[in-house]
Amino acid sequence: MLLQRIITALILVPLVVLAVFQLPSEYFSLLVGLVALLAAWEWTNLVGINSLFKRGLFLAALILPMLWLHFWTQFLELTAQVLDWPDVRDFSGILEWLVVPPVLFWILAMILIRNTPTGVLNLEMKIRYKALIGWLVLFSMWLFLSRLRAFYGSELTVYFLILIWAADISAYFIGKKYGKTKLAPDISPGKTVQGMYGALASAVVCAVALDLYTLKYGFQLMIALDFILLSILTVLISIYGDLFFSVVKRQRGVKDAGSILPGHGGILDRIDSLIAAIPFFYAGVILIHP
Repeated sequence: MLLQRIITALILVPLVVLAVFQLPSEYFSLLVGLVALLAAWEWTNLVGINSLFKRGLFLAALILPMLWLHFWTQFLELTAQVLDWPDVRDFSGILEWLVVPPVLFWILAMILIRNTPTGVLNLEMKIRYKALIGWLVLFSMWLFLSRLRAFYGSELTVYFLILIWAADISAYFIGKKYGKTKLAPDISPGKTVQGMYGALASAVVCAVALDLYTLKYGFQLMIALDFILLSILTVLISIYGDLFFSVVKRQRGVKDAGSILPGHGGILDRIDSLIAAIPFFYAGVILIHP
């Protein structure tokens, strides 16, 4: 299993990094959208939407606003060129406020899982509400990962991805080596408090490495400290995002959301931490570097 995970990661990571650096923004957004739709298909199975028609409606509910926002952004960019506007972000800033609902949702999910894991695990919700939650988190993942790449560049996008990957790897290996205290045994018996501390420590290392890298652009202490704090909090949210999807899988009685990725399970199993982390990270980037 571990060998399969490593082989799959060694194939996927270079492809993802290449896509971030080489694809134009609109094609990168399309790629993220396709990933979100694959994850959405797995989500419909996890929450018990068995009708193909209803699954199609759920996908359409994601595709239509994605297309609308894509063409709206294209229109703004064209208008900005014609009228010589300095920055299209100045005229699409209302979209930045869409980061508030998913950030609040993930903070609430983290608090509930931390304080009442059994209550969350036993929580019964109607399928329509689970579908709404899935729509919110997957749409926001597409929107803010796309905007991070489009407005803040490839390097910061890759930093975010490395931050999440490093946290996952650190939590796994440190948890295996030193893990004694279970983080949420009813939800995910394999996760430990020591593994969580390892993930948070990796966030500090990544942030310090980013600060050292940006020395050539002029060192600003407060921004450097802000990025360290943002990285730590982003990783913390990502850990509880992983636990949130573990709750949904346990309620459904399955180990993995799918089987498309050897050694990793499904798309949701691979991007669960990222889904939770990207709205929080994007909101932090806006505050640090508007």
